[in-house]
Amino acid sequence: MELQHVNVKFFVADPQAVDLELFLSVFNGWIQQTATEELLIDVADYRHVPAGPGIILIGHEANYSLDNEANRLGLLYNRKAPVAGSNRDRLRQAVRAALLAAQRLSDKPGLRFEGGGLQLVINDRLLAPNSAETLNACQPELTAFFDTLYGGARCTLERRPDPRERFTLEVRAEGDFEVGALLRNMS
Repeated sequence: MELQHVNVKFFVADPQAVDLELFLSVFNGWIQQTATEELLIDVADYRHVPAGPGIILIGHEANYSLDNEANRLGLLYNRKAPVAGSNRDRLRQAVRAALLAAQRLSDKPGLRFEGGGLQLVINDRLLAPNSAETLNACQPELTAFFDTLYGGARCTLERRPDPRERFTLEVRAEGDFEVGALLRNMS
């Protein structure tokens, strides 16, 4: 099974302490500084949408956002363009991009990310329908990837069961993990 359009979300530790307005200028600065490996185009402000997409940095290959879906504020990396290589390569690319962005944002007031868990979404219902069969088909690759990311710590992968949703996993590792440590584990 080929996993494309990988989305990764790391959650904010204290969402009440975050003023999203600050990140309009931060994300605009990323465009000017060419701060990511992707081509960045624009910033969209959806703070007015309850439990919505928040602040989105729109790119050609991927979007970055401080997303508040389901009232769970986090940094969401949304890969739109296909990535060559294996599923492990695609997971690595998306998680690394999200971690690098989280590391860049960590110096902003009130913004600290919980490294011990993440949400993984495959944003392609044709390639990865939300089913137990999809999970069974990619479980060995996912387990191996998260074993590396979390340095062998015990991880749980919980799939959202609603088949109308995209294939979504809540990943939780035992222990506390800093963004920098996760990046080192991937190298």
